[in-house]
Amino acid sequence: MNLLQYLKSKEFLRTVILVIAISLILVFGLVKWLSYHTKHDEKITVPNLEKLSLAETEKILEQYKLNYVVIDSASFNPKFPPKSIIEQNPLPGDFVKENRKIYLTLNPSDYRKVTVPNILDQTKRQVVIQLKSLGFRIGKERYIKDLGRDVVRGLERNKKKIKPGDKLPKNTVIDLVLGDGLVSRDSIN
Repeated sequence: MNLLQYLKSKEFLRTVILVIAISLILVFGLVKWLSYHTKHDEKITVPNLEKLSLAETEKILEQYKLNYVVIDSASFNPKFPPKSIIEQNPLPGDFVKENRKIYLTLNPSDYRKVTVPNILDQTKRQVVIQLKSLGFRIGKERYIKDLGRDVVRGLERNKKKIKPGDKLPKNTVIDLVLGDGLVSRDSIN
């Protein structure tokens, strides 16, 4: 039997139909299995976890059958309670599947501590720029009798001396002790 006769035979036609039928059954079965295995059309709406404590968040995510991973936060946000959720990924309202990980960013308990640099004997302008760049706020100015006019002779916080190398939380208000140039402040202005 040559090839052309075989292609015209009933045996070839039966083989082609059988291969097509088996392929269709396998594809249909695979689609059904994948739909079941990946839980197609089953979705959970991610809850809003902002401003909740980790314990409250854990209970809520357990009810939704979701997992979580905590990501440390380096910046304190005073608008949120300490050690509460300030960010989450996926966002609230997004759809996820069961057992999906929700990535949480926690608010630290306070501002990060920053080392006070040695800025004594520098001008007020230099010191203000340097302290602000480190995240401190500038408070009151107090003048003392000194030869250097507007030269920083000391730093204070709540009327207590601050030494270079002290660690203070970011956003701390620092008062400046400045030299008056041996001139009364009334005659300067």
